[in-house]
Amino acid sequence: MTSTFPDISISTERLVLRALDEDDIPSLAAMMNDEQVGAWTDVPQPYTEDAARTWITEYAPTERTAGRGLDLAVTEFLTQRLVGIVQLAKTNWHVRSTEMSYSIAPWARGEGYASEAALATARWLFRDQKFERIELRTAADNTASQQVAQKIGCISEGVLRNACIAHTRTEDGRWVDVRTDFIVWSLLPEDLDGVGDQLADTGGFTSFSDWN
Repeated sequence: MTSTFPDISISTERLVLRALDEDDIPSLAAMMNDEQVGAWTDVPQPYTEDAARTWITEYAPTERTAGRGLDLAVTEFLTQRLVGIVQLAKTNWHVRSTEMSYSIAPWARGEGYASEAALATARWLFRDQKFERIELRTAADNTASQQVAQKIGCISEGVLRNACIAHTRTEDGRWVDVRTDFIVWSLLPEDLDGVGDQLADTGGFTSFSDWN
């Protein structure tokens, strides 16, 4: 069994998930500077193109080759523009488990891309990589991210109290830390049974107006 993620591309009806490349630098920097991304992630603010270049050329390749995780650009099939990121981290190859997170660019919200990308990644992990567990952690107030977890079939396992640091802006424009809870979700191979059909029955991948 491998202990390193392959350099792969995952396709859905509307999306292509692939490795980040240097052409993504401007779009990645713009996405990471979004208010909602700043609120729910730990990326430095403001986020520069130099930081995006380091992520793409150094951090992401190292994480993949070391077997710790995988960073995938979420792109539209028709336009090829970057619309989001799916990340795998804290991978345990003995247990065959990993932690998934996702974010969608402000110019692509409301299309259901987070659900579509996360579901495609989960199917690939379970079917091709023989994983047995995917874990998600969502901030207690990040309802949009929680809706995505529910949409793809995740089961809520409990709350890690006071374990998350979110961020909010002060009146003078500074970012300050705010402690909150993490909701822990899990997804097992059997949880995906019928998920695709359920999404189709609701008219496609339901969109959310907030960060997801």
